[in-house]
Amino acid sequence: MEFFRYKNKLKPERGRLLISEPFLPDPNFERTVVLLCEHNEEGSFGFVLNKPAMLKAGEVMDELQNFNHEVYVGGPVQQDTLHFIHRSTKIENGELILENIYWGGTFDQVLLLADTRQLYPNEIKFFLGYSGWGPGQLNDELEQDSWIVCDFVTEELLFETEPALMWKKALENMGGRYSVYANYPVDPNLN
Repeated sequence: MEFFRYKNKLKPERGRLLISEPFLPDPNFERTVVLLCEHNEEGSFGFVLNKPAMLKAGEVMDELQNFNHEVYVGGPVQQDTLHFIHRSTKIENGELILENIYWGGTFDQVLLLADTRQLYPNEIKFFLGYSGWGPGQLNDELEQDSWIVCDFVTEELLFETEPALMWKKALENMGGRYSVYANYPVDPNLN
């Protein structure tokens, strides 16, 4: 939509959010918030934070029966793989994404913590698949105003915000014109 041109000035990088513009026509990313875990000349990848998979962790993997909490669709790529981000100090070898936020880690520790009920839903998020972009692809999408880059990322937003409210809350947290975008209807023709 032509009236939406705003040219977000932030560059994509690890630990930032990609917030889909209000009228992005791609059903994989409609009203999504993506945590960007890597962005370099080889490409980019991250996880959609607010798209529940309608499955529980124990339904995806028998070893997670004692962690009967929601799993998310991380993106359209390799949805037969399981990934996770966390803020648990009990899981070693995670890749630091932000202060106190890690991607991956020692999965045997995750299984032990889940089995002994020492793992809580506000500490970890599991994803089926991921969101990936080839070399230059994300930059092209940014030039087309498909994404808003956000550097206001909190643990509360990532781990404690209801999925249905996350897109709106992320935009509201940015303030200014972005808080106006947060209130755009899904279909402006119905307004």
